[in-house]
Amino acid sequence: MSATIRLTAATAVAAAVLSALATSPAAAAAPALRMTPVSGHISSHQLVGGIRNSTSSNWAGYAATGTTFTSVSANWVQPAVSCTRSTTYSSFWIGIDGDGSNSVEQTGTEADCSSGRAVYSSWYEMYPAYPVNYSNSVSAGDHFTSTITRSGTKYTLTLTDTTKGWTKTTTKTQSGLSNASAEVIAEAPSSSSGVLPLSNFGTASFTNATANGQAIGNYSPDEINMASGSTTKATTSSLSGGENFSVTYNHS
Repeated sequence: MSATIRLTAATAVAAAVLSALATSPAAAAAPALRMTPVSGHISSHQLVGGIRNSTSSNWAGYAATGTTFTSVSANWVQPAVSCTRSTTYSSFWIGIDGDGSNSVEQTGTEADCSSGRAVYSSWYEMYPAYPVNYSNSVSAGDHFTSTITRSGTKYTLTLTDTTKGWTKTTTKTQSGLSNASAEVIAEAPSSSSGVLPLSNFGTASFTNATANGQAIGNYSPDEINMASGSTTKATTSSLSGGENFSVTYNHS
């Protein structure tokens, strides 16, 4: 289930992003950050109640496989990060591909800490291209709905902040993608140095998680917990109703 991550962000780009974060609370953490394919599946177990179990160094959540996917959707509440003086990162998104492939078509939100200050943003990404940030304001507690649909090689990525009343829809065409997984994920983003420290986001709650119009639980999905060595970074709850779950922060 592992995938090789290609990380090419330059030092100059990272410096520019950190400068932006220092001057604007609404500034985006991208493009120096990457939301990447799943890294480091270090364990996989037999099906338990129709659910597989794995551990990753950068993902926590559910990934469905076993068919070709044309859609994925979910709702979530933007978590409020608890910041110290450290700079940390977290993202929450839906996507197609990434579990077993080197591409991900995804859209979601960011909740970072920049030298003790919370920074929230939203974005889409057609990995391995860099993420593109939306300029719309994002706040902790905002309710989001999101859908990605595919028709042939055309991908329509829609993200809606129902609290603030804005919607962003991006359409991209890309060929040669496997479309072999669909996921709803909390992630520790990566940079040229690898997986970055995870923000303390408390608990992220996801609801109405579906793939191909069905509950994601119908696909014997992979329940993924995030860990680095023996350190558990985030844990994923069991599914409720096949569509609802939460991811809880444990460690940076």
